[in-house]
Amino acid sequence: MKFKLGLKLAASATLALGLSSAAFAVDITGAGATFPYPIYAKWAEAYKAKTGTSFNYQSIGSGGGIKQIQAKTVDFGASDKPLKPEELDKNGLMQFPAVMGGVVPVINLAGTTAGQIKLNGTVLADIFLGKIKKWNDPTIVALNKDAKLPDDAITVVHRSDGSGTTFIFTNYLSKVSPEWKTKVGEEASVAWPAGVGGKGNEGVASYVKQIKGSIGYVEFAYALQSKMTYTQLQNRDGQFVKPDEESFKAAAANAHWDKAPGFYEILTDEPGKQSWPITGATFILMHKVQGKPENAAEVLKFFDWAYTNGGKMALDMDYIPMPDSVVKLVKGAWKAQIKDASGKAIWN
Repeated sequence: MKFKLGLKLAASATLALGLSSAAFAVDITGAGATFPYPIYAKWAEAYKAKTGTSFNYQSIGSGGGIKQIQAKTVDFGASDKPLKPEELDKNGLMQFPAVMGGVVPVINLAGTTAGQIKLNGTVLADIFLGKIKKWNDPTIVALNKDAKLPDDAITVVHRSDGSGTTFIFTNYLSKVSPEWKTKVGEEASVAWPAGVGGKGNEGVASYVKQIKGSIGYVEFAYALQSKMTYTQLQNRDGQFVKPDEESFKAAAANAHWDKAPGFYEILTDEPGKQSWPITGATFILMHKVQGKPENAAEVLKFFDWAYTNGGKMALDMDYIPMPDSVVKLVKGAWKAQIKDASGKAIWN
């Protein structure tokens, strides 16, 4: 499913927040990750109400977002899979984290409630490898002695498109399962050993809700909005945890953004008794040299507003806002890296 935030943007003659530009009226366009779509939509609605300005965002998956920003068909791309510094340099791009959140396994299993069923990394990998085929498999029963598990076949649901959510999920599975790492690996698009594919977090959520006995993975906001049954997971410290604000924060606390070239940081399988094991950030991609500096200025102005004013909205939707210390690093990167054709910094 494709979402659009279709709103006309009219900028003022002099931009606040350190942005300097001539008067103009532009459409700002972005495309990419479905993971952050719910919070981007919320921010855009509030931003338009506050300023009268907004932008178009197409929730098409991280792979599509990367392709579109590389092709310069949008003003910014969005990806849950961070690009490595050498990839950024090759394509003349910079990236910065916008918000953090969690990817959660979701199931369609009669008689169970959200957070009731427990899984660990090995079992989860074996399910997605197609090795565990029934819900009453002894390995699942051993983790859920108090639950009555049916003799139902398991249907795996995965992403069919290039997806940063898939990258986060498969990165985690590669860390906890040597077999997964060898046979499948970690990438935005992989050769799935089993299951059916849905497009976007929306597509996976839809299939899981329709197919009895199914299991998939989605960003937590989609699980909540769709009233889906998510599982607990055993983390690196051996603790079973539920996905929520506290478990996402616990994992995110391990990030060292100041030591991450190009903001390349992955937050899966982090230590800590409260840490949710499939946590990740979502990133914005922009060209370092801007052919349309007025568009770039408006993109930066929007995310500056989101950093300053969007934290509570993010928390209300179970995302984790970027800490002030990271925002300071991001704005420094904007000033140093994003410039117009003459070499003048767009963010001052």
